[in-house]
Amino acid sequence: MATKVTFTLSPEIVGEATEAILVGDFNNWNPNEGIGLKVQKDGTLKATVTLEPGQTYQYRYFLNDGRWVNDGNADYYYFDPVYHVDNCVITVPEKKATTKKAAVLKETEAEPASKATTKPDDLTKIEGIGKKIAELLKNAEIESFEQLSKATPKKLKAILEAAGSKFKVHDPATWPKQAKLAANGKWEELKKLQAELKGGK
Repeated sequence: MATKVTFTLSPEIVGEATEAILVGDFNNWNPNEGIGLKVQKDGTLKATVTLEPGQTYQYRYFLNDGRWVNDGNADYYYFDPVYHVDNCVITVPEKKATTKKAAVLKETEAEPASKATTKPDDLTKIEGIGKKIAELLKNAEIESFEQLSKATPKKLKAILEAAGSKFKVHDPATWPKQAKLAANGKWEELKKLQAELKGGK
């Protein structure tokens, strides 16, 4: 599906000229097929052209004072070895999504922003959690003491069971309670609780 692209020439480039035409790959560089630019209130010259998405075009402007000029909005410039000039180059973006998909994309993009506010904690400070289990929890989007404190033992058990039989022996029943103490900075109480847990094994 074709895309409308707006080409703009600033007043500084236009100078004393009052009219301009746009020529390029899209009209075979034929001035007779040039696209006229309209003067705007701020002195700029503009033209809207329908182009194919994903395609790259070279173009320039021809002013009615006899000058060939480029604009500052090009993606980049290509030196033409035949005419020894720089041509403007534009690549028309592909259309990626419909309005409905764009809305979904917006929601998923907004999600990491809320995650960014949650600072990852060292979950191995919780009795019963080693590096491998901490990695499992991270993959399940549990990266902080606060997130762990809100997870139910049933959910944690499911994460362990899904990772394989060797993790089934671990009991996460006290992890949320420990994580709550850690999240609130109650390290002495956490040490006391962990000492009791060790003694009970």
